[in-house]
Amino acid sequence: MSMGFTTKARRGLVAVPVAIGLVFGVAGCGGGGGDDDKPDESVSASRSSESKPDAQEDSSEKPLAELKGPSGLMLKVTAAQRDSGGFVTVSGDLKNDGSKTVTVPAQLSGNETEIIRNGRSLGGATLVDSKGKKRYYVLRDTDGRPLTTTNFSAVKAGEVLPVFMQFPAPPASTTELTLQLPMFSTAVIEISG
Repeated sequence: MSMGFTTKARRGLVAVPVAIGLVFGVAGCGGGGGDDDKPDESVSASRSSESKPDAQEDSSEKPLAELKGPSGLMLKVTAAQRDSGGFVTVSGDLKNDGSKTVTVPAQLSGNETEIIRNGRSLGGATLVDSKGKKRYYVLRDTDGRPLTTTNFSAVKAGEVLPVFMQFPAPPASTTELTLQLPMFSTAVIEISG
């Protein structure tokens, strides 16, 4: 009497070890120790979700600039940091000082089709170097997405949204630039780093 397996039984015997291998493989890939290299795409998610450790520190921290916008919107710039990768990151808080929910103006995204296609953003922001006579636009990733806070459409009364924008870095000798954002006042900011 031979112990032959049918084709169906053989497939079942092969499928079990493969399934077990997949389960252990997937379990080994999850929850890294934090030193995994992240792609540049995660920049907007990680930057926009940063939070301040203490609300009291927030109110006593002197901003680099405050830009007033329409309908009670205000951009408080808290940092403009030159990074080793050849760019400048401007970060701060977008606040609704009004008493009603405000729809974020579409003009903040700018007028470039590639940026507008990726939803609401601060893609219309620019840094102007008056001495060097240059204008720097918000950087984009390889898919055309602006390297800035994205996907917000309304800000409730009193709400504060942490925001950021990344630009190409000006020459090292340039330390002051004018930040421009459509529909907002302009302000001179000092770059650190």
